Amino acid sequence: MKKIITFGLVLTILTVSLAGCGGSSDDAETETRDTKPGINGQVKIYNWGEYIDEDVIELFEEKTGINVIYDTFDTNETMYPIIETGGIAYDAVCPSDYMIEKMIQNNLLQEINFDNIPNMKYIDETVMEGSRDFDPENKYSVPYTYGTLGIVYNTTKVHEPVTSWNILWDEKYDDEILMYNSVRDAFVAPLRLLNQDINSMDDTALNTATDMLIKQKPLVQSYVMDQIKDLMICGSASLAMCYSGEVLAMQEENPDLAYALPEEGSNFFIDSWVIPANAENKENAEAWINFLNEPEIALKNFEYITYSPPNTGAQELIDKELLSNPAVFPDEKILKKCTVFHTLGSDGDAKMNDLWMEVKGADW
Repeated sequence: MKKIITFGLVLTILTVSLAGCGGSSDDAETETRDTKPGINGQVKIYNWGEYIDEDVIELFEEKTGINVIYDTFDTNETMYPIIETGGIAYDAVCPSDYMIEKMIQNNLLQEINFDNIPNMKYIDETVMEGSRDFDPENKYSVPYTYGTLGIVYNTTKVHEPVTSWNILWDEKYDDEILMYNSVRDAFVAPLRLLNQDINSMDDTALNTATDMLIKQKPLVQSYVMDQIKDLMICGSASLAMCYSGEVLAMQEENPDLAYALPEEGSNFFIDSWVIPANAENKENAEAWINFLNEPEIALKNFEYITYSPPNTGAQELIDKELLSNPAVFPDEKILKKCTVFHTLGSDGDAKMNDLWMEVKGADW
């Protein structure tokens, strides 16, 4: 859920003053829910913060007799070394696409026994196809949520059609633009405007994209993450880069907000459940994944986290008005304009970090 895609080398803590409407930063934290083993043992879960309805955990325990040890992480980059070092043998983890790709490459995952997950029949084939970009044979992952990176805007302040990333460079929105404080996310807009793949490592394209972000910087009110939600709800900004899963909750608080996916295309993200290679309770992990894909459970989770479920059974239970909301359920035409992030390797990460630091350090 928390699309905080920053690299470990550049984890910069920003102090942001939310003038005029209050709000708090959803900072990194790890919370633990620990219980004694149940009659059928336990399962150790590692998930994003606030990325599940906690009632679902209790329902799983009641139904299966498996007790859940539940920890949370705030970024893919803080999660990865925990799994890599193996200090804690988690049974089921929920990374994002590009990080799953990295984990597969480094032999940190084991194949899932799909005989134990009959509810896989409910996973939308379009999302499964997207998963093959990072899990080529769909052996290691089960999609949990998906969505797109686009622009959320206040219709009382933005009266023109929002169709292009170019609007984030429009001088009439000086000090009214919010950007993600995230190297991969921030570079999506300029790379797509340059007709480049969002995973491009082309030096010329990346240097041009960096110059574009530096040129945009005087117009940007703040580089933030979760604060975008509060700032847009209370009207402190007009436009913001935003992941689609946040939009529904924002619209419930402020109906003047709308979401657009720029015509140039963007990022299509998939967060999925995987089983680490050192998992000690593999069958219990598969029982967990199967339970989350029961349509009623997937629906309950969606109502809490508001990120789109790929579960077709749950979709049949969702209000038709929500199903037609492109921020919640992008259609296949929209998704074809988007691509997933891929792991860039250590050299690629270092290159992107250096360019992002150049943007952040540029004079106004």
